[in-house]
This record gives sequence, C-alpha cells and structure tokens, in this order.
Amino acid sequence: MNSSQVYFLMRSGAVVRLIATAGIILLLAGCSANPIYSTTGVVLSGYSEGEATPYVLQMSDPHMACSLGEGIDPLLYSFSRVTDAPDTTGSLLMLLAGNCMEYRAWEAELAYLRADFEGNVPAAKDAREEAKRLNAKTAKRRLKAFNRAMAAYEFDPAAEPLECPFLFSEQDELTFLLGLLTGMQAIVNDANSGALAGIPRNIAPQAERAAICVDNEKWGGLPNSIRALVWLLLPDTKPPLSPDPWMVLDHSSELGVKKGLRASMALEAVAAETFGRPEVLAETIAQFAASEEKVEVWDDYRLVDEVAAGVIRFSSDKHWTANYGYRTPQSYFGKMSPKRDTDNVETMSLDDLL
Repeated sequence: MNSSQVYFLMRSGAVVRLIATAGIILLLAGCSANPIYSTTGVVLSGYSEGEATPYVLQMSDPHMACSLGEGIDPLLYSFSRVTDAPDTTGSLLMLLAGNCMEYRAWEAELAYLRADFEGNVPAAKDAREEAKRLNAKTAKRRLKAFNRAMAAYEFDPAAEPLECPFLFSEQDELTFLLGLLTGMQAIVNDANSGALAGIPRNIAPQAERAAICVDNEKWGGLPNSIRALVWLLLPDTKPPLSPDPWMVLDHSSELGVKKGLRASMALEAVAAETFGRPEVLAETIAQFAASEEKVEVWDDYRLVDEVAAGVIRFSSDKHWTANYGYRTPQSYFGKMSPKRDTDNVETMSLDDLL
C-alpha cells in the first residue's frame, strides 16, 4: 500500500467520524428539544381538557374568564407546531377571547349612544367606528372558535346527509353546542361591523342543521333557540309544520330558567333587537330579572349563565343609554324606564286624620 492510499483511507475515516459526530449532535439536539416540547404540549393539552376547562366553566366572573382565553390560547396553540392542536379546549379559549373583544365593542357602542344622546356628533362618529372595528375583530375570533369546534369532533356541517359527531361527555356536548352558537354570533358581529370581517353566511344553515345533534331539553332549549334564530334570519330554512320561531324562543327561555342555563334568553333578546321587536325585548329582560330570585344555576356550567346575564344587561343598557343617556340603574334592572310602578302600592288613607 503506497502513501496516497494510506492518506485516502485516513481521510475517509475522518469523514466518517465527522458524519457520525454530526449525527450524534443532531440526535442529542432532537432529544433535548422536540421530544420535550411534544411531551409538554401533550401534558398541557391534557391538563387543559381535563382540569382547566371544567374549572373555567364553573367560574362566575366572565371578564376574568375571557382574560384567561386571551392569555392562554397563544401559549397552548404554540405547541401545535410540535403536537396535535387541542381543538376542544382551543374552541372554548377562542370563544372566551371573542367575549373579551365583544365587551370592548359593547363599551364603544354605549359611548356612541351617550354621545348621540348628548348631540356630540364627532364623538358619536368616533365611537361608532371603534365599535365597528371591534365587532370585526370579535367576528374573526368567533369564526376561529367555530372552526375549531367543528375540527375537534371531525364534523363537516355541510356534509350530505348529516352525520352527527360522537360526543363522549357532557363537556363535549357543550363544547360542540357553544361552537355552533359562536358561529352564529360571528355572523351577527360581522353584520354590526358593516361586513368588515367577511364571515361566511352559510354558517347559519349549517348551525341550524347541526343543532339537532344535541339534546334540547338537557341544554335548556339552547339548540332550538339556535334553530329559531336561523329561521328568522333565513326563513327558507324553517322546516314545514314547525312552530313559529318567536314561540320557540319563548319556550326555550322558559326551559332555560328551569334548567339553570339561561343562554336561550340571551338569544331571544338578540333576536328581538335584530328584528325590531321592542315588546319582546322588554318582556325578555323583565323575565330574566324576575328569574334571578328563583333560578338554580347549573353549577358545572355557571359561566354560560353568567355570560348570558351579561348579554341581557347590555341589551338593557343600550335601551337606557339611547333613551336616557346612562346605563340601567341597578334598582331598575328589568324595567325599561325610570317610572315607578305604583299600581300595586298600598297607600295610607288620611281621612281619619282630618
């Protein structure tokens, strides 16, 4: 063997050692990075689904819950780069984040109504534009929540024929149902924004079809409320011989009080505002206020009832602000004017004192 051959073999061995060393480095880098991230993502997703979600649904502070959605969602979904996205929990988190944005839109709308009441045109225009932009952001978040809920249960709302998803637990049922509701809310928010978000309107008939997949009695009439709202928006979707949508909404609201989950009342109030039924709005607000003393809220899902209460109170605040320039006074919640009801008040006769 000559010197050139020896040199070639020595150089080849060096190359092999270099390749082997690089492979070991890459392997170690993988072991110290991606697998750990993947494991962390799986653990975090499992914790969110099994512990965090039930805890959040029991909360009685919607604003704190929505802050949790805005804060946790980016963290949880950053792990979707290395593991499967946790769409069940993710749907709820984005729903909560959408609520946060809507609360800001509510404040902007009330600011607009106050400025309009006072005749302050520039302030009214500014607040109105702010409300539109915030409604557009809300709509986009809610569309994402709807899509995540559908993906979580591998459900195609446009499939023919309709195939209901397998919903293993109550939490699954509620997550799916709230996903449908959030899709409907996205359409309403987009309409309030002047169609800035471009939410597809075909979500409405899809939600109407899918709502039959969840038990109406069990969930306080909410599935039928969703269907009735769609029937009002798109009359062609109303099945033959089905009852009047307003009757369905009214019955669903009563059922919601009995079940301790008054989300149906919130939908009835939204429908009354959307379709110009002030008498229905006044009655719904009054019924909600009256139910406060007798309702036994479903503790496991208290947050849903609290969010519904916020919707009802905002409907009341809009009416009061537009007509009187300020929000509903606490002692007048359930009433539509500051006039006191003196019909049933007993008065003392002064005849004997004269």
